[in-house]
Amino acid sequence: MAGLFDPPIVLLLAGLFIGLTCGRAFEATLKEKVQEWSRTKSTRVLSELRGPQLFIPYLGICAGIWLFLSSGLWTYGFPAQASGIISLGLTIATAVLIWTQLGKLLTILAKGGSQALDLDALEAKE
Repeated sequence: MAGLFDPPIVLLLAGLFIGLTCGRAFEATLKEKVQEWSRTKSTRVLSELRGPQLFIPYLGICAGIWLFLSSGLWTYGFPAQASGIISLGLTIATAVLIWTQLGKLLTILAKGGSQALDLDALEAKE
């Protein structure tokens, strides 16, 4: 059994697979809800995006990233426990920042419509 996880290539591939499959579910859910909002212009649809329908795939992405990062660090010679702790800190910090940014983006979208997200107009102002 120790030979299977030393180096932890199986865990690395499992983390990549989990992250990609949950990312696909996250993408499909986000696209569906944004298209529904585009048709109805209801802020209720965008507020629902912060619920479990989008958060559960997001947690799956985070779990896959954590497993991938910890396995990668373990492969490069870090002890297993240290690589798990380091990658957990990196994953949590990144996950919180991205989730917060997504929430801000959805708030801007709800208040100002899709024109509020016109990135070309923002670049022209600077």
